Amino acid sequence: MNKDQNPPPAAAPWWRFPLVWMVIGGPGLVVLASFVTLWLALSRPDPVVEEDYYRKGVELSRPPVDKKLIPAMAGRNHAATPEADVPQPRH
Repeated sequence: MNKDQNPPPAAAPWWRFPLVWMVIGGPGLVVLASFVTLWLALSRPDPVVEEDYYRKGVELSRPPVDKKLIPAMAGRNHAATPEADVPQPRH
């Protein structure tokens, strides 16, 4: 061995390498974010849906009816009813 050569450097501990922290940091950040998401989900529950949500949804999708046209619509529906479905008149 030559006296002019430097001795090999001592091996550094694993936590001294920045690449190790980049590899550990990504998944660690994801785990931390999942715990934050879990905490948010448990601390802020969803509001209760109204009991008559279906009726309100149907009313929203139904077009508005003009009050003046109600007799005409009743006549149209009566004329379109098959003869067998028309109730017998009461005496």
